[in-house]
Amino acid sequence: MGPSQSAPIIFSLILSLSSILASSSDYTNLVFKGCADQKFPDSNPLYKQTLKTLAADLTSRSSAANFYKTSSGDGASAMSGLYQCRGDLSGGACSGCVAKATSMAGKLCGAAVAARVQLGGCYIRYEIAGFRQASATELVYKVCGSTRPGLGDRLDAALGGIAKGVASGRFYAGGYESVYVLGQCEGDLTSGDCVNCVKMAAERAKSECGSSISAQIYLLECYISYTYYPNGAPTNHHSSSISSSGREKNTQKTVAIVIGGLVGMGLITACLLFTKSAFKKKAYTYKYGG
Repeated sequence: MGPSQSAPIIFSLILSLSSILASSSDYTNLVFKGCADQKFPDSNPLYKQTLKTLAADLTSRSSAANFYKTSSGDGASAMSGLYQCRGDLSGGACSGCVAKATSMAGKLCGAAVAARVQLGGCYIRYEIAGFRQASATELVYKVCGSTRPGLGDRLDAALGGIAKGVASGRFYAGGYESVYVLGQCEGDLTSGDCVNCVKMAAERAKSECGSSISAQIYLLECYISYTYYPNGAPTNHHSSSISSSGREKNTQKTVAIVIGGLVGMGLITACLLFTKSAFKKKAYTYKYGG
């Protein structure tokens, strides 16, 4: 069977779960990582240099804006990448978060051709040219806290507020009757796409986490979180604590999501042309597990 007839290769992504219980007041804590199994060829140093250049570009921009998307390299070694900082981080905090995320990506994912590193206050994502992504609303990671009956109406109201809040700025933090929420979309989503994304995330929160007192739901291009404080929010409450699913000191259910099958079966398989001396044509499927 020739290269053009080969079935698409699906790369699994390994997510780190251990750091999710850390306090979210530290915006540089690791939430999860996703690393493609496929690696850059050792025989061609262009890939690693392109990734190094891309990481440096992302880091250098992060003090000026909370979102930036760019590309680096040419031809087979071209890569695209982005960072997204939480909307309430200062320029300095965003810069520090992105710097740590890019540094951790190298340690956690090595020479993987695609990766995502999610910290409490930011994430970076990069992939080699032609690497196929999941849909913007694909569930990539979730964490559900312990359950408490009777949150239905107030949780619905609080989650409903996220969609209204992100419409004007792609970031929202607020609450309703002791349920505090946070939501954010990637910076290049339109207002309408952002609203739709967080609405889907809210529905996933209700279906996946039920009556949990806290949850974090990450879709590919947006995420939401909520926390219920039975005695009212702390007086020093800040949006950084909204995404904390461990603040109530309850037993957690950390759930890994493995996205099975091809992403978008009907889509044309993206092909990546490697250097003649190193590779034949191959198709790469981008997906996240949790």
